[in-house]
Amino acid sequence: MSDDDSGSTLPRRQLGRHLRDARDALGMTLIESAKLMEWGKSSLQRLEKGQMEKIRTHDIRLLCEQYQLGAERTADLMALAEQTAVKSWWHDYGALITPAFDVYMGLESSAHKLAQFQPSAVPGLLQTADYARSLDVLYFPNDSPEEIDRRVQLRIRRQGLLTRRNKPATYTAVLHESVLRTVIGSRKVMAPQLRHLADLISHPNVDIRVLPFRAGLPVGLSTGPFLILDFDVDKKGKPEEPSVVYVESFTGGIFLERLADLGRYREAYGVIHRAALDVQPSRDLLREVAKEYERGR
Repeated sequence: MSDDDSGSTLPRRQLGRHLRDARDALGMTLIESAKLMEWGKSSLQRLEKGQMEKIRTHDIRLLCEQYQLGAERTADLMALAEQTAVKSWWHDYGALITPAFDVYMGLESSAHKLAQFQPSAVPGLLQTADYARSLDVLYFPNDSPEEIDRRVQLRIRRQGLLTRRNKPATYTAVLHESVLRTVIGSRKVMAPQLRHLADLISHPNVDIRVLPFRAGLPVGLSTGPFLILDFDVDKKGKPEEPSVVYVESFTGGIFLERLADLGRYREAYGVIHRAALDVQPSRDLLREVAKEYERGR
């Protein structure tokens, strides 16, 4: 992964948000604006939500004229529209990238700071190749060995977000102790995986902590796995993209962007993080359990 490849997701979402704000500033409804463009309402709605895959700069120019935007702002939005056509590195993996995962990948690769809670498995950004393969052969039982290999390769390439030389993302994670105790693949897979986690803690931009069984349920119930993504600021000091929470599920995931939802998850993460072991005890536990797997216990 190149140091500056954030993909087209971020410019698509930025462009859509700017266009929506411009329309709202005029008091124009979606239907009114779409009618002037000779579009259906859903087409304009997809554009404003950053979900339109093919964006024509000609259409963006017409919308800017319609919204009475000046030359400088029009030029900025045209530049964003041109960026949406840039293909990201993960598109090389073809059918493995679903539309929903494409959105997630664009946000993940653009994130400046990530905070994750995982109660059941090692997160993808922290997995070894063998651990990832052991999971994928279960979740994708109909895939060929070659397809599984490509999925694993994709997982490993994503991890460049944390190890790249130029502005690596800041990543904090709380893993429940059950993640350490749940055998994925075999003991021979688990031992190096836990040692890998312990080694990653030495990176200045990575903070991994273990929530021990004795901590119970710090927020009173199980939140399930979730990830909070925050983005860098622009030259004016404003976030390039509003923060978002990604909540995982068996069939996919959902993005939560409302301030109330963000606030609840930030508060929950803070409580969980404070209940977790400190960095050194977490590292010690990871290495201790790795030794147990090596001894065959």
